[in-house]
Amino acid sequence: MAKISEIVPAGSDKSSEAAIKAERVTKVFGSGKDEVVALSDVTVAIHENEFFTLLGPSGCGKTTLLRLIAGFDHPTEGLIMLHGRDISHLPPYQRSVNTVFQSYALFPHMTVAQNISFGLEMLGKSKSHIKETVSAMLALVKMEELRHRRTDQISGGQQQRVALARALAPQPQVLLLDEPLAALDYKLRKEMQIELKRLQHETGITFIFVTHDQEEALTMSDRIAVMDAGRILQIGTPREIYNHPLERFVADFIGSTNFLRAEIIETAGRKARLKLASGKEVSVQLPDDLAPDGSVTAVVRPEYSRLIADSGETGDLQGVLENIVYFGTDTHYHIRLLDQTMFVSRMQNQREDTEAFSVGQSVGIAFKPDSVQVLRD
Repeated sequence: MAKISEIVPAGSDKSSEAAIKAERVTKVFGSGKDEVVALSDVTVAIHENEFFTLLGPSGCGKTTLLRLIAGFDHPTEGLIMLHGRDISHLPPYQRSVNTVFQSYALFPHMTVAQNISFGLEMLGKSKSHIKETVSAMLALVKMEELRHRRTDQISGGQQQRVALARALAPQPQVLLLDEPLAALDYKLRKEMQIELKRLQHETGITFIFVTHDQEEALTMSDRIAVMDAGRILQIGTPREIYNHPLERFVADFIGSTNFLRAEIIETAGRKARLKLASGKEVSVQLPDDLAPDGSVTAVVRPEYSRLIADSGETGDLQGVLENIVYFGTDTHYHIRLLDQTMFVSRMQNQREDTEAFSVGQSVGIAFKPDSVQVLRD
């Protein structure tokens, strides 16, 4: 049997070459009063051998962009490039791109092996090539023992593996994944997130993944593009997107965030001092496009804060504890600040933890200055 690396290229360091590039892409559906702009002037470069995620709420344009890359739709304006080649108006079968859908669309009357081999047969591959490739794909997705089982006789997670193997078998340059984990239960979904990342690393194929699940995107991605209303708002690594959101929508959509009004009282280049509603002052780094003047929105992630009893140490903010929610691994404390703003603090639980705070108690909130971010409004 051929080795997997002989059938599918092995993973390597990320290249700066763009596997897929969208240049000023706009997609309009309908006309006149029925016109809908699904994508508006979108530009993005997705690197070779990258796990890239399009993340956003329903209707943000992420699936439309995926369909344009796949060739199921064509841009109204702009270009879609595959390794520098304009594929904007090519049909799907002329693109080295495969898609795994939310509905796996397997042939229920065929075996696992027959489902994987079907596309190769349609491409006219030799019997020996098909046999070697099917064996390699079964090993890649760890399904060798089920090769003769019909796909209507295996579990949802196993069906998803077969769909992936079938899509990978023709060795596409890019694999598109349109929310393929949405139908799985939570535990299986978490397992498959790790499996997808493993498959991408082992094959070295560029994966473009669509999801509205923030945790899913943070878990698997090399980079994430956060989308809303047909636009890409921010592109970055999971750590960059989470720790340094540039806009309010990004900060609010990725995880939990506390929004605070503050005043800029002093600036020096891209650094500034903010005055919070409590009167406390903190130093922050300003976003490049922010005009440093007057009122701004500052954000603090719940886990970057801690509660303190209303004693000698007052903290950066003060308020009254209104609710305590226990999550096992951590506890969320909901505090109403003196200006009536709600603030959530998340603190990790220790094994021998005893509840140190109670509802109705006056508390202070402390956080490190470098945990405060300023947004472009």
